[in-house]
Amino acid sequence: MSAPPSPDDGLSAADLAAKYGLAVSGARPGLVDYVRQLWGRRHFILAFSQAKLTAQYSQAKLGQLWQVATPLLNAAVYFLIFGLILKADRGMEREVYIPFLVTGVFVFTFTQSSVMAGVRAISGNLGLVRALHFPRAALPISFSLQQLQQLLFSMIVLFVVAVGFGSYPRPSWLLIVPVLVLQFLFNTGLAMIMARMGSKTPDLAQLMPFVMRTWMYASGVMFSIPVMLDEHPDWIADILQWNPAAIYMDLMRFALIDGYGSENLPPHVWAVAGGWALLVALGGFVYFWKAEERYGRG
Repeated sequence: MSAPPSPDDGLSAADLAAKYGLAVSGARPGLVDYVRQLWGRRHFILAFSQAKLTAQYSQAKLGQLWQVATPLLNAAVYFLIFGLILKADRGMEREVYIPFLVTGVFVFTFTQSSVMAGVRAISGNLGLVRALHFPRAALPISFSLQQLQQLLFSMIVLFVVAVGFGSYPRPSWLLIVPVLVLQFLFNTGLAMIMARMGSKTPDLAQLMPFVMRTWMYASGVMFSIPVMLDEHPDWIADILQWNPAAIYMDLMRFALIDGYGSENLPPHVWAVAGGWALLVALGGFVYFWKAEERYGRG
């Protein structure tokens, strides 16, 4: 005896899915829905970043103190090589150069760490990506948030260094907040770009330290770009000063250090800082979202 005909006979797979409200597993949602899903996971993003921050130095005896000790040791090495041996502090008093150098190291480390964490955000967390359904952008965002929390912890030491060399609290210190907001947006967008690239090319994690080192030397972490390049064509110094890492470092130095005035900043610096932040944050977010359904596969 044959089975009675089904009302679904003759319907294609697409028609059946539409009839019963089915969707492709892991399909990329629309951009607005994706943002809404991320907002719904905001508590996970914050908790994940805090857990990563706590676990980062859990095996070291000094623990979280390495968050401050590492950039300070880097600054000490750079001062020895560039400040004492190569005289990269030309044109600056010692009371200005040391806060100048420490600020540059701390601020650039924020971007460097966000980029390096972003490269491994997907490829280094494949178990989580394959086991749970959540918007994958939560990972690079949480890693950037982790680096921001680490920088905020380190800012206490930066304030002590600034005060120790004669830069006392003043109204310009309030500018630190918008500088950090803009740099965080920039770093997050860059982390999402690197997360998508790193998800398909794991070897990128081995290449990026060389890229970041080159970027550091080109951004004036250890020296003043216009002073060091005063005998070179102006356009070289202009290009280096307009690069986003140099922009955020110089704005932080201007806000924090008494002897670092506006004459050290390129024109329209706040507009450029905001432009870099919005361009990279929005562009990086869309770039990452477009590959949402491919993360963790293959």
